[in-house]
Amino acid sequence: MNIDPIIQFNIPTTIRFGCGAVKELPSYLRQQNLSRPLVVTDAVIAQLPFFKGIVNELMAKGIGVEVFADTHKNPVKSDVYKGTQVWDDTKRDCIIGIGGGAALDIARAIALRVNHREDLFKYDDLIGGDVYVTNDVPHFIAIPTTAGTGSEVGRSAIIADDETHQKRILFSPKLMAKVVFADPLLTMDLPAPITAATGMDALTHNLEAFLAKNPNPICDGIALEGIRMIGRSLENAVGQPDETSRANMLLASMMGAIAFQKGLGVVHSLAHPLSSLLDTHHGLANAVNLPYGMAFNIIGCEEQFRRIARTLELKEETGEAVVKYIKELNERIHIPSRLRDIGVKSEQLDTLADMAIADFAHPNNPKPVSRTDFKALYEQAL
Repeated sequence: MNIDPIIQFNIPTTIRFGCGAVKELPSYLRQQNLSRPLVVTDAVIAQLPFFKGIVNELMAKGIGVEVFADTHKNPVKSDVYKGTQVWDDTKRDCIIGIGGGAALDIARAIALRVNHREDLFKYDDLIGGDVYVTNDVPHFIAIPTTAGTGSEVGRSAIIADDETHQKRILFSPKLMAKVVFADPLLTMDLPAPITAATGMDALTHNLEAFLAKNPNPICDGIALEGIRMIGRSLENAVGQPDETSRANMLLASMMGAIAFQKGLGVVHSLAHPLSSLLDTHHGLANAVNLPYGMAFNIIGCEEQFRRIARTLELKEETGEAVVKYIKELNERIHIPSRLRDIGVKSEQLDTLADMAIADFAHPNNPKPVSRTDFKALYEQAL
């Protein structure tokens, strides 16, 4: 697509998309009469030149910035509580999340907690806690710096318990960002391994959303287009990044997040325990497990895989061809092929299987997944 002009579209989140879009942030805040943002990010991004440039530009325009970056790479409840304390102590009037999925999830969860002060996990959507999200939330702005989770256009945050590592979903339409500034230039300097892992995360979202059993033809169409864009752009974004490939990946990432309101599946339930137990990067966990989870789903989903193969312009329109494509794509962008290569040990597989069967994602998988299935998939991937 043409990336020169900054364009706007609404899904319903307002998205300002294009190279240089983030430069609109100061004027947007002034238009909204906001002057004391809490900027939520992670410790790595907080030190990068582009982030410091954003903060300096805001402060030069008379906007008082407070940065909160004391976060884990896989968000936990204590991150949210610490961020809320900073909000209270410094009397902020809005929240800006800048970063990948972790930073944006923490920012969104802080936005929830500002006016909902009971135990954070009372609002867990998996136990019907969304009905307790009754109060207003602060003005929330999202600025993605990776093309992976698409959290910037989401309505939920995944936050884990500090001790049990169980992941909870905080959900409400109130948690959607008021505006997203999606600027491909912010992703240009991402290291190749992060680009690869987050890109495969986006591919996993689109694939699992398309296969998820809940009927939603609108999400199906979005997911297929996301798959097509990733198939044409990810390798360039990793190996020879340019503005076009970065822009396409940023769009495809958002498309995956829009599509997976339909549901996810077995791959995410394989991946989540790795992040909880071993602190594995979520995108990397998805990438390594993706071919094994997709192979598990082929029988009974032959027509869906035929459409995926056609979208990827594969010579053979079969599930096996799709799995082969994923394995070869992982290899080309230097994603490990085995769980052992990312630190998983055989003695951990039982614990991982226990956590996987308790995970929230697999009930939407197109075919049932048992604990025995999870253990077998981990063994195959090891």
